[in-house]
Amino acid sequence: MRLAFMGTPDFAVSVLTALADAGHEIVCVYSQPPRPAGRGKALRPSPVQAAAEARGYTVATPETFRDPAVLADFAALKIDAAAVVAYGQILPQAALDAPRLGCINLHASLLPRWRGAAPIQRAIMAGDVQTGVCVMQMDAGLDTGPVLAHQTTPIGPEDTAATLHDRLAKIGAALLVKTLAAGTFSGTPQADTGVTYAAKIDKAEARIDWNCSATELDAHIRGLSPFPGAWCEIASERVKLLMARPEASSGKAGEVLDDRLLVACGFGALRLITLQRAGKGPMDTETFLRGFAVPRGIRLG
Repeated sequence: MRLAFMGTPDFAVSVLTALADAGHEIVCVYSQPPRPAGRGKALRPSPVQAAAEARGYTVATPETFRDPAVLADFAALKIDAAAVVAYGQILPQAALDAPRLGCINLHASLLPRWRGAAPIQRAIMAGDVQTGVCVMQMDAGLDTGPVLAHQTTPIGPEDTAATLHDRLAKIGAALLVKTLAAGTFSGTPQADTGVTYAAKIDKAEARIDWNCSATELDAHIRGLSPFPGAWCEIASERVKLLMARPEASSGKAGEVLDDRLLVACGFGALRLITLQRAGKGPMDTETFLRGFAVPRGIRLG
């Protein structure tokens, strides 16, 4: 097919690669504009822009798709379809109608559960045991269009946002290629029940509340690992918690129960497995404790 591709983060890069490898003609790639990044705040292109330019594709980075000139340029492409993967903009109806077969979107959840910005993180944080990907025909709503294809995958007890992200990107890329190979689209309307929204992760959510249960905190930590990273205070220092494991024990919430970072929660306890101090890389418990004494009985903040 003659396609436009719209995407911004790493999740979309593998999909772009799969579409190119499948032989589709990608006439233009759209991505969010470069943003300031790093200590120098230099403008940095998105992962999709960088990958597309490396392949020699034409890249457009409009601030908004509601600009009449942007819409006119898009319509002039005369494409069969637009493949949209975590683009970061809501497309107006004029853009949805411009391609011959419309715009199709790959979304990292089993719709209508977890519509919105952070479906991978929210699924883990909520304790879901299963998730997946959906390919849908886009309409004017937020992830509300009819579903063309879907595929499920379990969420394991050691899955983090990073591991699930990579698995869903791979599954989703293959599913989108398969959907496009059909040449025509016929979708199933989404159910009116079971709708949930995956709000963007707020930095304020990252702080650990030891009054929650160990099971809840385990899911919370894995859903935010590695970014932005759940955190707590140990001896007044902010430390990220990247992996933990619930255990059967008890004490005052936040109390360190042994010499290997078993911490009491509102119900149960949490064994801290992977931690990260500011300016340093992730460390296992033994490595962390060699440089940071955490005696039994102290309370974590």
